[in-house]
Amino acid sequence: MDRGATRASGGPRTAVVVGAGVVGLSTAWFLQERGVEVTVVDRHGVAAGSSWGNAGLLSPGLAVPLNEPAVLRYGLRALLDPGAPLHVPATWNPGLWRFLLQFAARCTWGGWNRAVRANLPLNAECLEAFDVLTANGVEAPTIAAPITAVFETRSQATGLLREFRRLSRAGQRVDYTALDGDEVRERLPQLSERIGAGIRLDGQRFVDPGAFVASLAESVRDRGGTIRTDFDVTGTRRGRGGVTVTSSAGEDLTADATVLATGAWLGELTRDLRVPVRAGRGYSFTVPTAEPVPGPMYLPDVRVACTPYRGGLRVAGTMEFREPDDALDPARIEAIVASARPYLTGVDWSGRTDEWVGPRPVSPDGYPLIGSVASDPDIYVAGGHGMWGLTHGPVSGRMLAERITTGKPSEALRPFAPSR
Repeated sequence: MDRGATRASGGPRTAVVVGAGVVGLSTAWFLQERGVEVTVVDRHGVAAGSSWGNAGLLSPGLAVPLNEPAVLRYGLRALLDPGAPLHVPATWNPGLWRFLLQFAARCTWGGWNRAVRANLPLNAECLEAFDVLTANGVEAPTIAAPITAVFETRSQATGLLREFRRLSRAGQRVDYTALDGDEVRERLPQLSERIGAGIRLDGQRFVDPGAFVASLAESVRDRGGTIRTDFDVTGTRRGRGGVTVTSSAGEDLTADATVLATGAWLGELTRDLRVPVRAGRGYSFTVPTAEPVPGPMYLPDVRVACTPYRGGLRVAGTMEFREPDDALDPARIEAIVASARPYLTGVDWSGRTDEWVGPRPVSPDGYPLIGSVASDPDIYVAGGHGMWGLTHGPVSGRMLAERITTGKPSEALRPFAPSR
């Protein structure tokens, strides 16, 4: 069937989604809602990348662009500190340094405010998209709980309070309460006596990310979808029957539409991306705790998030700009431990398990890439969400599925066009 006939009959009947993370599987699920037969392929497996080991926060209140001026100042200092949360290896990689220069050029308040406003529809609808999934076959729960940011002093909390006020002025709803040291320590028994202030951010949630994405994949299967792992896609091409994806084993899959949701590898299968996507790798691990953890904690001064996880605490941090497939660096784990240890008590740091690194896909302008590529209107990309791929994955998939099946431009997705 040619492209014109597909559109005239109400949209594509079949789609191949490349990437079995939260973004790809969400897109597949919402395409199924609109009557599209889907096949999801991945070179490894379900939730094999950043969808497994992230902190599990579903936090529209913290889902803000990275490119604010303070991050640039902090990043320049961090280049000289091997233990800093931001890590750029001392190697000459022209592509990486071009990316970092593009990012630095966008670290302005004007650029940040534009990115915040562009992200408003994603933040406004992201939790509802999770509710649609969990009400219709995805069995892993989302857990409502405030996220508490903690600081050693009240003065250290002023930066985050200013950011929340900027978000409010930009149109985002942010429900927060400042707490003194006694209040925040009473609420969270894992906090040490060094904690002198906190900010409670209400209206947020968290989830076991690996379990959620596995349940999402099972729901896609239950609804008639096919998920194939060990399918290493090497390219796409336009044929008479639609868009064909080719594997390294020489196998072809053809469908009316193709979605590339491959995270930090997004640029490998299309040359149509004017906006580069790099791996901003995050690390995590799990530690036992002496008492149950009541809810998520965020340590802004050391860029570490801590989330209740399977009876213990998942600790996540670092933004490491290395190649996505590079091996885990144990020094980054030790740096997270050293930075978080003074804030927490009753944590068995020596008993840590599930040490993990995953490549979060980062764009230099703070916008994800969601939409069709310039060379073929039936090839779409979805990614580049940075640290907020889990929070924004389902709503991105829902918006893209609507765009694919209706063929109509979406005002909400316009700022995220891959051809921008």
